[in-house]
Amino acid sequence: MMTVQKFVRKIFSQEDLNFLLTNRIPRITLTHFMGWFSKIRTPWIKNVSIAVWKLFTDIDLDEAKKTNFVSLHDLFVRELKPHARPIDVDEKIMVSPCDGIVGALGTVVDGLVYQAKGFPYTLEDLLGIEEPIEQWRNGMFMTIRITSAMYHRFHAPADGSIQHIRYFSGDTWNVNPIALNRIKKLFCKNERAYLKMTTARGKHLIGLVPVAAVLVASIRIHGIDTVFHTRYQGKTEIACDINFGKGEELGWFEHGSTILMFVPQGFKFASGIEEGLRLKMGQALFEMPQ
Repeated sequence: MMTVQKFVRKIFSQEDLNFLLTNRIPRITLTHFMGWFSKIRTPWIKNVSIAVWKLFTDIDLDEAKKTNFVSLHDLFVRELKPHARPIDVDEKIMVSPCDGIVGALGTVVDGLVYQAKGFPYTLEDLLGIEEPIEQWRNGMFMTIRITSAMYHRFHAPADGSIQHIRYFSGDTWNVNPIALNRIKKLFCKNERAYLKMTTARGKHLIGLVPVAAVLVASIRIHGIDTVFHTRYQGKTEIACDINFGKGEELGWFEHGSTILMFVPQGFKFASGIEEGLRLKMGQALFEMPQ
């Protein structure tokens, strides 16, 4: 006999219906509503909201730092128990900044990368015309999708520092594979932040781009007194000097979304990294040049 959970997931597994229900809607309005609704602390509203959310996801709270949450939002942004994510300590290894699923990956060719097969976009569209694209020529790129059930915080992939943050206000398209195979330049349309980093070892340039999505649209970054969201009206270019250690928390999403990573020429993917692989934060992702 089919359970309610199985029925709901079967419905949402149909691509046309999934795309319609998660994209052909007033995305920004619903995202603003979700931002307000998810923070309601009334016990029965919180309990019903979490129960409904679990119909759509395979959330695992065994690693959560706490299991009693005051709101749906509190559950979304949960922290993990200490040492729940072992960090690869090899100084030549750059680790995954988050839990997630590997999407498109490959080499940057003339500033062109892919969100899905047959759906290219340019780094200029993603990072802005101010960004020197030459620095990424023949480098590597990777998309890491964070599903709604996953741990939503992101961390430093290596020891280093953030010197500059650029914010782009935008839409809130869903970033699941169904949408990525239908909407051209989707990442370039959505709200996002570009974190420009330099590693402590070798002074390698790293680009990290948290991309918001439907029902998300809020990005928090430690070290700056700013919350990026669709109503944000402040500075979009922020010079900073935020030092961090490998595995240290950089910020979080209010829900699930995507992290884009860019590394310069000379890096290579760590052994076993391929499209569709499920990652854990701290897992080896790239090997740095010697």
